[in-house]
Amino acid sequence: MARVGHDALTAFIAAIFVAAGSTVEEARSVADHLAEASLLGHDSHGVIRVAKYVAWLRAGEVLANRRPTIAVDRGPLLVVDGNFGFGQVIGRAAMTLAIERCKQFGLACVAVRNSGHLGRIGAWAEQVAAAGLVSVHYVNTSGHGILVAPHGGSGRRLSANPVAAGAPGPDGPLVLDIATAATAEGKLQVARNRREAVPQGLIVDGAGEPTTDPEAFYATPPGAILPFGGHKGSGLSVFCEILAGSLTGGMSSHPDNATAHRLVNNMLTLAFDPAAFGPADAFAEDVARLTRWVKSAAQPGGTVLLPGESERRTRAARLHGGIPLDQETVRQLADSASELGVPLPDALRRAT
Repeated sequence: MARVGHDALTAFIAAIFVAAGSTVEEARSVADHLAEASLLGHDSHGVIRVAKYVAWLRAGEVLANRRPTIAVDRGPLLVVDGNFGFGQVIGRAAMTLAIERCKQFGLACVAVRNSGHLGRIGAWAEQVAAAGLVSVHYVNTSGHGILVAPHGGSGRRLSANPVAAGAPGPDGPLVLDIATAATAEGKLQVARNRREAVPQGLIVDGAGEPTTDPEAFYATPPGAILPFGGHKGSGLSVFCEILAGSLTGGMSSHPDNATAHRLVNNMLTLAFDPAAFGPADAFAEDVARLTRWVKSAAQPGGTVLLPGESERRTRAARLHGGIPLDQETVRQLADSASELGVPLPDALRRAT
């Protein structure tokens, strides 16, 4: 297991995307997002994605240096088309618009369609929370990311369909970031790279039988991820399809969609300005009281973690000790770097 410092890893990833055709600014945006995801412990949405992003870029499935355009502007309601650009760029631009309109109108609804992979959705909740706002985010794919079996079924019909929410908190932003699937597909990639089994109850094989082998998910016929919480996660996933897909115009997940050959994310973001609902300090005080009340339930010697706290702890630990990368991920990064003529950082060179 290699361990690489955050700054060195970010600079290396940025160099890869510059060599692949991105501007320096875009490459840094993508690199910052992926390295930060790994820094926070979300390895499934971190640097493991670099090789896949490069492959998509070369295949024309994601397009370098694209900017979002506004398709519908009704004041607090915006529809933003990502033009198949990198989701890290499209997502940040869309959240900047959401913040501006929310502060102007008290609330905002921003629909994003035709974006490249939006990465860790919690990042967008964090961006909005940093502006003092509350938000909720629903995400789907238009077809390429159909991975999940509905409750009671075994065939792939739904996307992993993340839901995220964020709010300013007394000790940092409160951020919920979950998939409606029992696990993110990226976590299966991590387990596969590490040659590890996954916990029971997450996936079924191509015959619909429960399995803990991530290879069974990628076999022929392919397996499927189960929804979390049975019918609860399945039902929430259906509404992610409706809110993020049908409503935005990006379309719900279906293999017959025109964009089903590429990974296209769609997202519906709702943002709220606490100051529009009443005194902002009253909101902050109540959230602080809530956090104290919830954490007071900790057992002796234990602790209750609020949404976002685990990530902050992991961030501190990995800033100190480096970001861990398994051998397969190191190999994939080295291959991408070699193809593009980018030198490896010393920590990765030693691990190859």
